[in-house]
Amino acid sequence: MRVSRIAAIVMAGWICVLGSASAQVGHPAKGSWVGYWGPGDKDQRRLVLSMDWQDSKIVAVINPGPKAAQAKRADIDYEKWTLVLEADMPSASGTPARWVATGKLENLGSWNKRRYSGTYTFGAENGKFTVTLQ
Repeated sequence: MRVSRIAAIVMAGWICVLGSASAQVGHPAKGSWVGYWGPGDKDQRRLVLSMDWQDSKIVAVINPGPKAAQAKRADIDYEKWTLVLEADMPSASGTPARWVATGKLENLGSWNKRRYSGTYTFGAENGKFTVTLQ
């Protein structure tokens, strides 16, 4: 009787430890974010952000692949949950142009419905963007 009670307590402890460990997903901005950006509803372009948390900093790659752009700046305001990303991205002419996105991280408690949205500038172009965590 005493052994089964101890075994039940040990088993309950392991369930608590394993359950809380699997719930940890890391930094709220970490992951693959997919969505669109553009100056208007008809001029939308696909946007993929790959963000990671390394050495107490957000490291981001914009549109991973042959035309990827490494973020030169990724600043987050933890009180307002706003994130600013800056990168030199290839323009239509092929020359790099400064891309700056300023937006808010939302639904931080959600596993799959986190959203980062706001406004951007790309050279002389201005518009809005929205990406969701995949």
